Amino acid sequence: MSALDRGDGSLATRADYDHAEEIKAVPLRHPWRWVFVAVLAVLAAMLISNLVGNPHYDWDLVWKFIYDQRVVEGIRYTLILSVGAMLIALVVGVSIAVMRMSDNPVVSGVAWIYLWVFRGTPVYTQLVFWGLLGVLLPTVGLGIPFGPTFVEWKTSELVTPFVAALLGLALNEAAYMAEIVRAGLLSVDGGQQEAASALGMSRGKSMRRIVLPQAMRVIVPPTGNEFISMLKTTSLVLAVPFTLELQAQTKNIAVPIFKPIPLLIVAAFWYLVITSVLMVGQFYLERYFGRGSNRVPPLTPVQKLRLRLGIGKPPVKKTDPRAAALAPDAEISVDQIGPKG
Repeated sequence: MSALDRGDGSLATRADYDHAEEIKAVPLRHPWRWVFVAVLAVLAAMLISNLVGNPHYDWDLVWKFIYDQRVVEGIRYTLILSVGAMLIALVVGVSIAVMRMSDNPVVSGVAWIYLWVFRGTPVYTQLVFWGLLGVLLPTVGLGIPFGPTFVEWKTSELVTPFVAALLGLALNEAAYMAEIVRAGLLSVDGGQQEAASALGMSRGKSMRRIVLPQAMRVIVPPTGNEFISMLKTTSLVLAVPFTLELQAQTKNIAVPIFKPIPLLIVAAFWYLVITSVLMVGQFYLERYFGRGSNRVPPLTPVQKLRLRLGIGKPPVKKTDPRAAALAPDAEISVDQIGPKG
């Protein structure tokens, strides 16, 4: 139907256009949306009523132990385990990813076996094995394989519960990080590596300047997710056993007083606080590595608040100046123009 057709086959007249301004648009109704909101409001009211009126929560005990010295100590060990395990996992994971992509079948096969073992068994089972390492290997020494040993140490003195927990978490996480890094490297078109080589760049420089900045956009989001997951996985180091992290410390407080629920709330509160901080860090890290793309960067919480208050303008989509030369109507931001001369 053309723009001049009135729908019944006849053409629109001048009078139809004159009366078009009198037509009032009626917004589309969403009655079920309000029903859904009402159901959510009732459920939220029931939850708040339960939280306030149920005496088993023992909110007095929650406030009493939330800043307890043992809880603070548990937070410290949880953060040390999370950060330390992720750093080791990154180093080992990158090495495994490079080995996995090697043309050498032996090197690639060793990397595949590592991934198979550590991804194929539960992390709790691995931690139990690390805790029993002293039983499997009572001593560790330096010497000639299948021959005399020059120096020996007790395994229980070298691999303490903390070291066993750190290694157990890190080596398990390294298997997942290896796959994340490999996926990031494979996401970059191979032609860019060839183009960098044609420009005279060494393999290391092209990897550092061309491949990695693009791969990081793929690597950062799942790595942030793994970091948050690692924070909660530290609660499994009881299997080693290591009893100084947050979950174990709250359990140590709850058992003598027979009050598990308020101490579980304390642990959940601090896990949520740390996770929230990590999520904010992940957001800005993703935003930083995504600055080279043509997409509009996601709004920060401050920018969203300013827009809701009617202050400021939404960010302008940045366009590659070279592409703009082919499309003169494209909009270019000031910082893309660069200095004159």
